Amino acid sequence: MPQHGRTLPTVDLSMLLNQASYAVSMRLGAALAAIDISVKTYCVLAKGVEGDFTQAQLAERAWMDKTTMVNVLDDMERSGLASRTMSPTDRRVRIVAITAKGRSLLNKADAIVQTTYDEVLESMTGARRTEFLNELTALVEGPLAAPFHMEEQLRTRRSKS
Repeated sequence: MPQHGRTLPTVDLSMLLNQASYAVSMRLGAALAAIDISVKTYCVLAKGVEGDFTQAQLAERAWMDKTTMVNVLDDMERSGLASRTMSPTDRRVRIVAITAKGRSLLNKADAIVQTTYDEVLESMTGARRTEFLNELTALVEGPLAAPFHMEEQLRTRRSKS
């Protein structure tokens, strides 16, 4: 629709996606606070429970920069949720393991996260919800896959290796 000689975009997609991301993140953070963990801690628990990874590998899997990962792991270690041990092949490298306490907390957190997602998506039923999630996934794996928000940090990290 022309306004002041302009043809405006039909929708402000950037604003919509940004607001949705912000609102989901805030809801998730508030919900996880009930069990005294952050969204970042949840992310590290969820990715770290899949195996033993170096800090750098886990940072990449969790889409976090190195400094953030170290800070989150410091907190997790103090809380007994994770442990770091020296790599048997490289003493400069630390291997992260999620503890039994961390696994137990992750089970509670998974339920909280699913409940939060269900609440966010409650206005969409069955097929509509599935279609929305499939389309959003297709966007993120397709035209919105790049540039990846961690791309510069990952490229820097890989070039130093």
